[in-house]
Amino acid sequence: MTKRTIFPVSRVHEPLRVDVEIQNNQVVDATVGATLFRGFENIMIGRDPRDAALLTQRICGICSSAHAISAALALQQAFQIEPTPNGQHLMNLIFAADIIQNHIRHFYVLVIYDYVKGPMMPPYAPRPEGDYRLPQKRNEELLVHIKEGMLKAMRAHEMLAIFGAKIPMQQTILVTGVTEKATVDRISAYKSILHELMEWVEHVYLYDVAVVADYYKDYYSIGSTAGNMISYGMFPQPITGKREYAPGIMIGKGNIEPLDVAKISEDITYSWYQDDISARNPQQGATMPNRDKKDAYSWIKAPRYKGKAFEGGPLARAWISGKYQRGTGVMDRLVTRSQETLNLCKLADGWLAQLSPDGPTFSHYTAPMQGEGFGLTDAMRGGLGHWLRIKGGKINHYQIVTPTTWTFSPRDQQGQRGPVEEALIGTPVVNADDLIEVGRIIRSFDPCFTCAVHMMDAPANAPVILI
Repeated sequence: MTKRTIFPVSRVHEPLRVDVEIQNNQVVDATVGATLFRGFENIMIGRDPRDAALLTQRICGICSSAHAISAALALQQAFQIEPTPNGQHLMNLIFAADIIQNHIRHFYVLVIYDYVKGPMMPPYAPRPEGDYRLPQKRNEELLVHIKEGMLKAMRAHEMLAIFGAKIPMQQTILVTGVTEKATVDRISAYKSILHELMEWVEHVYLYDVAVVADYYKDYYSIGSTAGNMISYGMFPQPITGKREYAPGIMIGKGNIEPLDVAKISEDITYSWYQDDISARNPQQGATMPNRDKKDAYSWIKAPRYKGKAFEGGPLARAWISGKYQRGTGVMDRLVTRSQETLNLCKLADGWLAQLSPDGPTFSHYTAPMQGEGFGLTDAMRGGLGHWLRIKGGKINHYQIVTPTTWTFSPRDQQGQRGPVEEALIGTPVVNADDLIEVGRIIRSFDPCFTCAVHMMDAPANAPVILI
């Protein structure tokens, strides 16, 4: 039995520690631990609830608008108000632009170097010496596209800022809509960039993913999960509230079932938190850190639905919508993420056409002194939820369950692994001192630990493997 620690894992959003046990060139056990503590839930206590959409964005610079959307949805429920039609379309357009940039950035900055060999110079080196299978011509072609991809991700951010004012941490989303007006000039500017991105995604991004998938067909099987998929849905339509991506759950690649929020819980058995109850629904959840807790190995809690671990993200949305049914491996995640990017471009084009130029983009309201609510939306990496309670005009309870918390959760009270730990079991390993195979699986989930936790605690003299 060979034990290896990867810390920190490179090319992911913030510190992650992975411990694997290898026997007969195969991963037989794995623990995935986040080494950051999230303090935002406690930071929100005592704040004016109307600031939630701005403050919670500071959790993460790569997907900040997702937290604004989730906070706004929670406040809409607590205040019993709705956004204007124009406001809802603009919220969707801001959010779609952020997801588009994330998906492009994920493939061309974080993932592609697992498969494409760059020159032996920074930032391409040092690198793992795993199996790089692309022929030289294809390899060089994708290296050119990497540079284009970084520019296109930037263009998506520029598109977002047309209605969001800035990025990261857009400044215009309110409870009832968006402060920026939908002028003809702004609609035209957004549409111009959108069509540029749509053409590039269709002809370059999808092509590059197809090339990688063709040479790494075995990764359709490697990194597979049990097929438990969850989606909160996203992009509500004005008036009806019906979501463009419908919520739902799927267990073991079976039938799609309705989502019941009451069945969501967070287990802290192996997380560095203290509580007299091991699992709570987030509306009753608590954030009481205990770094010395015996047997714990992560700052991430273990979200469960009906006691089971679930994977979210583009792959889950594709399965639940019926648009994809191939598998649950590494390549399935990369392929569905690229397909979703094109679909988001097309949806955004439709929302632009439905805008009423210069129509009201938000409405005035009076915030009640009491209330509670939750805001659920799918985000870049899966289901994001904000749960809040208001008393005396101030927030007195706030809990956040992020997509990475779902997928990178530790074991629970029943010893059940989280989705990523599960996906690592059975992974073939050529070189125990290289572990590029493990890195490919981890990065396919697009982890973001700035969302999940917020304080670094690096163990001294931790062994490091670069992947």
